[in-house]
Amino acid sequence: MSLARRARPDDAEELVRLRTVMLGTLAFPASDTGWQTTAAETLRRRLGDLGGDLAAFVVERPEGLAACAVGTIEHRLGGPGNPTGTTGYVFSVATDPDRRRRGHSRACVEALLDWFRERGVRRVDLRASEEGEPLYASLGFVRTPDPAMRLTL
Repeated sequence: MSLARRARPDDAEELVRLRTVMLGTLAFPASDTGWQTTAAETLRRRLGDLGGDLAAFVVERPEGLAACAVGTIEHRLGGPGNPTGTTGYVFSVATDPDRRRRGHSRACVEALLDWFRERGVRRVDLRASEEGEPLYASLGFVRTPDPAMRLTL
């Protein structure tokens, strides 16, 4: 059984390393590392704010972290099915390749879902890779009908 703990600011570099592992499975160019310094700075700052709207949960290994799940709370206007307008968003779920199939990601995501519940969030979204979808489905996530669109400015 894997035990997840809440990430601390000093976990920032390892969280960025694991995010790089995850992005590599999604065919993002490994040579594009310009984002990593800024991401680590953002994580150090935001993980230090225990009352903030971002949290990460990790499973340790002797030489660093084995897995992580990061999430944020988004504040929107309320509506049918979500009167408060708060929505959790799960991203950056990653496990080192040599540590997969041990329940590490599950432990991290479950801890993150508990954090959302404690904060009063009742709707949680994510985007799943084909490999990750069975985990999320087993936790109760279902596909939604709304298509995602994006504009890069």
